[in-house]
Amino acid sequence: MSTRTSDGPALTRAAVRDRLDRVTDPELDRSIVALEYVDAIEIDGGNVGVDLTLPTAWCSPAFAWMMAVDARDEVESLPAVEEARITLHEHMHETEINRGVNERLSFAESFPDADGDIAAVRAELDEKARVARQYDAVEALLEAGLDPETIVELQVRDLEYADGADSVSIYVRDSSFAVTVPDAPIERYLEKARETNLVSAPDDRLFRTPEGDPIDPDSFELVHRRGRLAQVNMSSQGGICDGLREAREGRLEGTVDE
Repeated sequence: MSTRTSDGPALTRAAVRDRLDRVTDPELDRSIVALEYVDAIEIDGGNVGVDLTLPTAWCSPAFAWMMAVDARDEVESLPAVEEARITLHEHMHETEINRGVNERLSFAESFPDADGDIAAVRAELDEKARVARQYDAVEALLEAGLDPETIVELQVRDLEYADGADSVSIYVRDSSFAVTVPDAPIERYLEKARETNLVSAPDDRLFRTPEGDPIDPDSFELVHRRGRLAQVNMSSQGGICDGLREAREGRLEGTVDE
C-alpha cells in the first residue's frame, strides 16, 4: 500500500520500514525490524500506525519506551508523515507506554514512580553499544594487517571513502600507505561514537577506552577484551530474546490451531 500526498512522493510501507530499521533495541543494539518486533504498518494519508510486540511482556519499560519513542520519531521524520501512532502489544506496561508516547508525554510523566532518569539509562546503553561496535571495527583493522600501535593513533581524517564503494581506505603513517576494509563495521562504530560525542573533529582519535579516553598502546589488549565482553553480552541477550520470541510465536500458533 502507498499513499501519495499532494506535495510529495508516495508514502509506502517500505519507506516506513526503512525508517524503523534505524531503531534499535537498546539492550541488544540490533534493529527492531531485524528482530521482528514490527507486526504491522498501516498508512492512512499522512497518518501512520505501527504495531510492535517485544519478546516478553516484562521487557524493561524503559527499554520499551525508548523503542516506541524512537519508532515514532523516525517515522515522523519522513516528509509525507503528519503523525505516527505507535501501539505496543502484549506488554505489562503497554497502557502507560502507548498513552505516553502517543500523547507526547515524558517518561517521568508516564511512570511517576520510576527510579532514575531515562536519559541516563539511554546514555549508559549507548556507551555499551559504542564499545561493542568498536570491537568489530578494530577487528576489521587487525584482520587488514594494522598493528595495535597504529590503530590507537588513527584519526578521523585518516578515513577516505570511494564513491559507490562499500569499503573505506585508511591512510596511516603520514599517508605513506593505506589499507582497505569493509565500511560497515567502521560506519556502525562511527555512528555511535558521534551519538555519544566522542568523535566529531577530523583530528579526533578514532578509538577510545570505554571511559572515553585515548588508548595507551600498552592498554590496547585490555581495552579490546572489554569490547569483546560487551559484544558477547549483547549477543547472549539477543539469543535469549530470539528464543523467547520463538516460544511466544509458537504459543500463539498453537492457540490459533486449537
